[in-house]
Amino acid sequence: MIAEAFENVLLVRAGAQVCALPLRYVVETMRPRPVAPMSGVPPFVRGAAVVRGQPAPVVDLRALLGGEPESPARFVLMRSGERRVLVAVDAVLGVNAMPPADGVPLLSDAAGGVLAALGTLDRDLLAVLDASRLVPDEVWSAIDARMVER
Repeated sequence: MIAEAFENVLLVRAGAQVCALPLRYVVETMRPRPVAPMSGVPPFVRGAAVVRGQPAPVVDLRALLGGEPESPARFVLMRSGERRVLVAVDAVLGVNAMPPADGVPLLSDAAGGVLAALGTLDRDLLAVLDASRLVPDEVWSAIDARMVER
């Protein structure tokens, strides 16, 4: 019998929704940082915050999933390719191992391509997020333009 490959995920809560962030993309969790607003970005992007001298866009997970934005309790710093992104969440619930069969792949355009799969956790719906698609290209362009201005 071949052992099934499990993926470790960080479970977070945004409003009533529990989401799974693949642990291989998670750098760390932290208290919220000051956020500088940015113009011309989608409403779920709160702005940018500085982490270790580098700006990172702040994605409000609650707003991304269609809820009303509120003050987050935690930030999760994630890798998105060569860049970093902060995900604002209501709570960090812990690490869990999730078998690949638990996630049902979604259509590529679902929620802007951010949702990679849906699964279950103790009979509750679990949204598995694609870290590489959390921030739209136009937001990265705006951050790059601000860095050039400095």
